[in-house]
Amino acid sequence: MGTGASRNAEGGSHGGVEREECLDQAGGQLYVSLKMENYKMKGDLIPHVYGSVPLVGSWDSSKALSMERESASMWELSFVVPPNHETLDFKFLLKPKYGCTPCIVEEGPNRLLTGGTLQGDARLALFKLDNDEVLEYRVFIKADRVSPFDLAASWRAYQDNLRPSTVRGIPDVSINAVPETGGENGSSASLELDLEHYVVPAPSTSANSGLVYAANLAETPHSLALAGVSVNRSATIKEMEVVIPDPSKLYSGSGMVESKSVGTFSPLQKQDSHRGLFVDRGVGSPSLVKSASAATFSFDLKLDSETKNSMPAAAGAVAAAAVADQMLGPKEDRHLAIVLVGLPARGKTFTAAKLTRYLRWLGHDTKHFNVGKYRRLKHGTNQTADFFRADNPEGMEARNEVAALAMDDMIAWMQEGGQVGIFDATNSSRSRRNMLMKMAEGKCKIIFLETICNDERIIERNIRLKIQQSPDYAEEPDFEAGLRDFRNRLANYEKVYEPVEEGSYIKMIDTVSGHGGQIQVNNISGYLPGRIVFFLVNSHLRPRPILLTRHGESRDNVRGRIGGDSVLSDNGEIYAKKLANFVEKRLKSERAASIWTSTLQRTILTASPIVGFPKIQWRALDEINAGVCDGMTYEEIEKNMPEEYESRKKDKLRYRYPRGESYLDVIQRLEPVIIELERQRAPVVVIAHQAVLRALYAYFADRPLKEIPHIEVPLHTIIEIQMGVSGVQEKKYKLMD
Repeated sequence: MGTGASRNAEGGSHGGVEREECLDQAGGQLYVSLKMENYKMKGDLIPHVYGSVPLVGSWDSSKALSMERESASMWELSFVVPPNHETLDFKFLLKPKYGCTPCIVEEGPNRLLTGGTLQGDARLALFKLDNDEVLEYRVFIKADRVSPFDLAASWRAYQDNLRPSTVRGIPDVSINAVPETGGENGSSASLELDLEHYVVPAPSTSANSGLVYAANLAETPHSLALAGVSVNRSATIKEMEVVIPDPSKLYSGSGMVESKSVGTFSPLQKQDSHRGLFVDRGVGSPSLVKSASAATFSFDLKLDSETKNSMPAAAGAVAAAAVADQMLGPKEDRHLAIVLVGLPARGKTFTAAKLTRYLRWLGHDTKHFNVGKYRRLKHGTNQTADFFRADNPEGMEARNEVAALAMDDMIAWMQEGGQVGIFDATNSSRSRRNMLMKMAEGKCKIIFLETICNDERIIERNIRLKIQQSPDYAEEPDFEAGLRDFRNRLANYEKVYEPVEEGSYIKMIDTVSGHGGQIQVNNISGYLPGRIVFFLVNSHLRPRPILLTRHGESRDNVRGRIGGDSVLSDNGEIYAKKLANFVEKRLKSERAASIWTSTLQRTILTASPIVGFPKIQWRALDEINAGVCDGMTYEEIEKNMPEEYESRKKDKLRYRYPRGESYLDVIQRLEPVIIELERQRAPVVVIAHQAVLRALYAYFADRPLKEIPHIEVPLHTIIEIQMGVSGVQEKKYKLMD
């Protein structure tokens, strides 16, 4: 991530001498990353580095520094070289996992790194074992000249994650002084190059879910929680087997369906009871075509206790729609099951996690049930590809058993008041899906969500992520062996895969990248299913950063007054200049980025020094409306309106200021902002207010609604949210106190 020169093991340079000299003048230091790769490494030998004191321990092998596992085949160690130790003399060695001896030192002369350039020829690291076997490791040595601010971000990531920082691979975030123009900016408008100054302590629950396998964040299996409990589901499963009718004989009416060409539709005979909606994800706005067949509702105007329990914790449109659906819809429609369908490595679990986060944020009690998590808990993680063969009766029975257990848990949770269950599994055969529909009959409404990907590049990336992150391969030291096993597992599924053609369904076809693709929707009705479709139409997994920051300190902030529309204080104006400097450096290669502000002048003034990016004002980003309390201090509210003060203190989430808003109101008006942030493919800088940013941050961090009013969003701090295929990650930068 440095702003200066970057050198690799061959001594090549990626930058100019002038940039390196600038960093030298600004206190730049050398950041060194050492990596070793071996696909056939010995599981009980851990790579270490030893050498020059005090950089990498010492030449005493007992003090050698251990390298950290970056993946199944890669080990890494990174460190900062101070200016007085820029000649680094070192070697690699292997040490036993449990003990200090015997150590195996690499063959050949010492490695010498001077000023970021490797002296001599690049070579493999060779280790000779006692049995004359030779282990070969590929070596990657990278050195970058970086600023102290850059190093602060790296060190912060290392402290948070206990692993080497990945900050090196993203655009520069170092901050240089704002150019002086007649002394107007002054030295106070520049960013201090103090390493510790920019380190922000990690919150107890930060949005680092991208570092965790998404399935591990799913619901803990309730049925298997008690040790020693064994459930036999085979008899129940057999009772649920029914005959699947031939789809070619089902259709007798007129309808529309997409052809294989994106953006075109062709007629298809369908029975009248199926209602079709098809969305094109090509360039431009989605096109919607809906058949004319109407929905049929049964009426139940009583709000019983079960109905009240299943109401979302929400206000506005969500609450109104929930009441209407609960009163007018069938009883089973009060609970919704989104059942994932698709081959492995098609993004099902990431889609499930993303949808769970969105629905929770809207106020719907939603849980993610991952069948793979049930399987691993009941049958272990060491199942080979043969376990997933369709002609393996023991494997089939075991997999159907854990699927039924997960479905039982989900239905039981719904009967206790849960609203939306996300059932995450391949569910790749009609017989499996029919089993689930039979179990859900009269208890919840099922919508199948099928993910289809035909892009071999994306599939290959997902497969490799699976090997690196899935607990199924955590104990497999040979990456290539894990890769072969997973490809065999995938082939077993492909042989028997049956696309969804029954019931209510949503098909996502090649939508992962955000560039085109299709979404097909069949037999969907109701407010919540409609919101789910709208969310899926606008979401994708293309990586991009989103920067959240409050406006600079305002004069009302200084006086302790809430609301208002005051201008910036002197400190606020300094922050605006520092923020412009940060954005210019951080997003210098992202010319498609945009700046979003509220319509209040303190955010507009904060954004005014930023140049080169379009700025968009959103009324939805305005601060929470304090109603009659606008412009008051909390002390004045406590003195003059004690009942209001106490009501707010008891429940900040639901408390609504007289003639103003609650946090739940703010969440509802922010939904279009969330949808647009999901749809954007370029970086976005959001300059807004404390209550608004609490709600936005809670969405990305998947924080419970009740925590939103208490999330800390300090002034003059930037929260960077990295969104991508591996989930959501977070970094914080504090530019000034």
